[in-house]
Amino acid sequence: MSEPILKGNLYLIPTRLGENSPLEVLPISVKKVIGVVNDYIMENEKVGRAYIKRILPNKSQQALQIQLINKFTNEIERKDHLNPCLAGRHMGLLSDAGCPGIADPGADIVAMAHEKGIKVIPMVGPSSILMAMMSSGLNGQNFAFNGYLPIDASERKKAIKALERRSKELGQSQIFMETPYRNDKMLHTLRSTLSPETMLCVATDITLPTEMIVTKRIADWKDKVLNLHKRPTIFILHKR
Repeated sequence: MSEPILKGNLYLIPTRLGENSPLEVLPISVKKVIGVVNDYIMENEKVGRAYIKRILPNKSQQALQIQLINKFTNEIERKDHLNPCLAGRHMGLLSDAGCPGIADPGADIVAMAHEKGIKVIPMVGPSSILMAMMSSGLNGQNFAFNGYLPIDASERKKAIKALERRSKELGQSQIFMETPYRNDKMLHTLRSTLSPETMLCVATDITLPTEMIVTKRIADWKDKVLNLHKRPTIFILHKR
């Protein structure tokens, strides 16, 4: 009687938040895992291959077996993504930026790994959401991530006021983000919509040389000039 195949692990491999040196923000364990793993699931093959090459320039790109997980990946394709793990090989899950599974389509792959009894191993790396919360001075005991707010101007204002009410009622800091080219418009809307005493943290270019993290009352944000255009930014509001 043959021995059952030991399943491979699924490593959640963090990536950089910008074009800084990988080992400035990532532990050496990430390099070690990339050195031994050849099967990957990622959002963008070009971005993922470039990242792996940056970490390990001498690693064979031809040896890499890559499957994609993004808005174009259908359910039938996803069902086979973890087959290398079931065959006994370790796999790596990569996000385009930051940590897999956090504001990232990789969460579906992680859920499937648990269903199939595959060991999931998260690795240490930068999360702009958590790093913004850490450095905001707002309520790190009670906070919620809300993803992207509506694009429509009136719906966006309604969502912002709803988050402000929730923050007041629950004592909960509210975290959200915006597509980088709409950041300036978002800040303008926040300034004109939120109450003067509501606290707002704007955290942009986290871990990069141009990093800026500022928390102020809305009344104190009124005259501050910022250029957030195309700069990855996290917003956090809190109404006491």
